[in-house]
Amino acid sequence: MRFYAPLYLTIGLALAGICPSKLAAAAPKVHVISFGKWTSVQYPPESGDGKPLTIRIRALIVDGRVKEYVIGNPHEVTERLFVVRRAFRINDSLADETVPHWQWQRGGWVMVDRATGHISAVNLSEYDPLYSTASWYRDYIAYCGVSDDGKKIFAIVAQLSRRKPILKKALPTAALGENSGPDSACSAPEWQRNPVRVSFEREGNAKETYAIRGHVADVVDDREEDETEGSR
Repeated sequence: MRFYAPLYLTIGLALAGICPSKLAAAAPKVHVISFGKWTSVQYPPESGDGKPLTIRIRALIVDGRVKEYVIGNPHEVTERLFVVRRAFRINDSLADETVPHWQWQRGGWVMVDRATGHISAVNLSEYDPLYSTASWYRDYIAYCGVSDDGKKIFAIVAQLSRRKPILKKALPTAALGENSGPDSACSAPEWQRNPVRVSFEREGNAKETYAIRGHVADVVDDREEDETEGSR
């Protein structure tokens, strides 16, 4: 069924030099973003030994098409943008194997724009999909990063609008062991507001807290704060 604009509207637009068909074409496209049902899948531990681990995944669907598979709940950054962690399958087959051997893996984070339907990767310094546990607040993400050789652990705070981390500090801790399990770089960092602060803690080490002021992070000395409050 064709839609015909009222005669007076068509004449009015024609007099104004505007073609009704061009006006309809200029209307922004509305994108529909949704998630599929949760499904439990298994993926092997990094060492290849032991029992497979279980994660829950679901499809990220844009305009009726599956674009990604994701794990965990999305974090709403703004009314337009949200971030979510992706999962993917990789072919684990050897060269002499003719049948593909697909394995699920946990990946990094992606940002989704509801207005455009665009999905982009969030590039994070030293983020390790196996060992790093992330914690979001506003457009900040905090996590413990791991060096390429696994010998250093970093307290990292990144902001979506900036390429470089606003905080990257080596933690006084031992390297990851051979039997280190998932999310073992450190526990999930803890955020607080008013003032905005984030705390990192790894087993066997003291908690380290940093104040976040825009694009700057400052270490917080709890002892100095206690002395200041005691003198009031």
